[in-house]
Amino acid sequence: QVQLVESGGGLVQPGGSLRLSCAASGSIFGILPMSWYRQDPGKQRELVAAITSLGSTNYADSVKGRFTISRDNAKNTVYLQMNSLKPEDTAVYYCKMVRGKYDYWGQGTQVTISS
Repeated sequence: QVQLVESGGGLVQPGGSLRLSCAASGSIFGILPMSWYRQDPGKQRELVAAITSLGSTNYADSVKGRFTISRDNAKNTVYLQMNSLKPEDTAVYYCKMVRGKYDYWGQGTQVTISS
């Protein structure tokens, strides 16, 4: 019913930048809340950033001032601009959309920060 596809991951040096994209399609009724999570093997999945249907944003303390979440409603796409990247930002990044009672997840995109 809802499909989310992330893109933009890759390998970047510490201090570098990367922009992730998440395109949503399917049975989407209006503008829905979306968010970015990240997870490394053996760790809990953690919320990185969220954006409401009206554009309000929220960030994890670890990324405040470095990451920016935004959305293009016409394209049903959410973005995560990541600047001043650190090795601890290395993880698989997942996009999530909430529609009614359900959470919808993308397949994830790998982000690796290494020199």
